[in-house]
Amino acid sequence: MQKPGLPEGTRDFGPEQSRKRNYIFDTIRAVFIKFGFQPLETPAMENLSTLTGKYGDEGDQLLFKILNNGDFLQKADPDALEARDSARLASSISKRGLRYDLTVPFARFVVMNRHALTFPFKRYQVQPVWRADRPQKGRYREFYQCDVDVIGSDSLLYEAELVQIYDEAFADLQLPVEIRINNRKILYGIAEVAGITDRFTDMTVAIDKLDKIGFDGVRKELSDRGIPAAAVATIEKILSASDLEALQPVFAASETGKQGLEELEQVFRYLEKVPLRNEVRFDITLARGLSYYTGCIFEVLAKGVKMGSIGGGGRYADLTGVFGMPGLSGVGVSFGADRIYDVLDMENLFPDALTESVRILFAAFDEATHLYAFECVSAVRAAGIPADLYPTPGKLKKPFDYAAKCNIPNVAIIGETEMQERTVTVKNQQSGEQKSMSLDELLQYLSGH
Repeated sequence: MQKPGLPEGTRDFGPEQSRKRNYIFDTIRAVFIKFGFQPLETPAMENLSTLTGKYGDEGDQLLFKILNNGDFLQKADPDALEARDSARLASSISKRGLRYDLTVPFARFVVMNRHALTFPFKRYQVQPVWRADRPQKGRYREFYQCDVDVIGSDSLLYEAELVQIYDEAFADLQLPVEIRINNRKILYGIAEVAGITDRFTDMTVAIDKLDKIGFDGVRKELSDRGIPAAAVATIEKILSASDLEALQPVFAASETGKQGLEELEQVFRYLEKVPLRNEVRFDITLARGLSYYTGCIFEVLAKGVKMGSIGGGGRYADLTGVFGMPGLSGVGVSFGADRIYDVLDMENLFPDALTESVRILFAAFDEATHLYAFECVSAVRAAGIPADLYPTPGKLKKPFDYAAKCNIPNVAIIGETEMQERTVTVKNQQSGEQKSMSLDELLQYLSGH
């Protein structure tokens, strides 16, 4: 007999875990709606032509590819097959892939529906994504993203709004975070000053690993990528700058770098006007590896917890251009729901009430009282209160054990007397208190507990 198992990097979620995850989704979704964003869903799979080339070389390697229907080898590239060249072979046996993120499918949607949309278009999306990464703590092959994007405006107001969304959502989750912000134009300015604009991507990929491998590791990676030692020294010196003001003289000869500074200063001017409950700071070492970012970039870290980023995003000037709609700027951020779950769980930050689903369990002694119990549980449900009925009448030990194991706080006992008097006897599982009450009194009791 085959032993069942899960694909590596995926997880099941039982009732308790699902309630906790829905708490995260509902909390974040409520903030999205408050800021005027509209819901959107896209398919789990996209054409590979939609996905490839949007995430950089490293991202392309992490795409899950779906084999073509039927005899997929019939149309396989024979030369690639004979040479065992998997990269060339893939394009002839796979035309579709699982989405890597929600931003590129969003851009594809905008282009396909541009005549029906009003710009700027603000959307939120809560769906799973897939990456063929090596599973480890906080990193999964299937995970949910909670994305919020606005497309069709260059206004830096939206960068400030996204910081507010991060701040409010994590405050509502009672999870203290640090919100980091940088600008890709500042990073390009570093490449200009160092004289390596032709190696900009190599530089940003290396800098993006700074928190994992340190300056020594970044220095080695830059050198391994063929960047001269003098340029590496310049980059390291600039990265030691701690604030925007210190960068003004550094970018005197870089128009792109100066523009990045001006954009960040404008974002911080917006944020000075509103109260924030979490720390927001400029971080010049923040790079964000995805190649489509062109302006402000964001990253969120949970304070006091060893975990990677639990949120990130940025401005993309022309993501829709590759789909035939150039010049449409957008900006967005994502919440890493699975990592947020892990942090809340580790820090015991989930509300206790989430362990309760059903508020009361009805239990009856015989078939006649079971019918009355069914009438009562239906009335409680009609009042919007989660309730359940133990399926078989008889001795009460089994329903009480069931209620204890399922964290059901109240048990309603239905016997001949209760049926005749149109009442119920309710026992509170925590206090042990037992009381007879009418159905109306029961609804009042449950509404107050």
